[in-house]
Amino acid sequence: MNVTVLVDGNASGPTFALDEPVSFWGGVDPMTGTIIDVHHPQHGQSISGKVLVMGHGRGSSGASSVLSEAIRLGTAPIGIVLETADPLIALGSVVADELYNKSIPVVVVDDFESAQTSTSLSIAGSQLLLQD
Repeated sequence: MNVTVLVDGNASGPTFALDEPVSFWGGVDPMTGTIIDVHHPQHGQSISGKVLVMGHGRGSSGASSVLSEAIRLGTAPIGIVLETADPLIALGSVVADELYNKSIPVVVVDDFESAQTSTSLSIAGSQLLLQD
């Protein structure tokens, strides 16, 4: 599996694969890590402490600030695996690193379907280990 690193780092934990993209701006509560977009199919579920697997981000540039705040609060995913590079998602982690000295890895994979169906993932730089 080819992995493109947008934000370097390590994370290991259970996966949370989104059925459709979510906007961090208005779609995720940074205080809890819960999906609050009432139109999202996984409304009410938490992304906190999990490796988030999503095709791409959705929404405005405000998504970066919400993600960085969730990272600061410890309610963010522990890592994000994308199908398509999303600079706003990556920027949220970079900003959190600059402001709070905390970040999460953000990677893009070419075998997205395998990442989506894995029960847990480990991100180690440019390596992605899948566990069923």
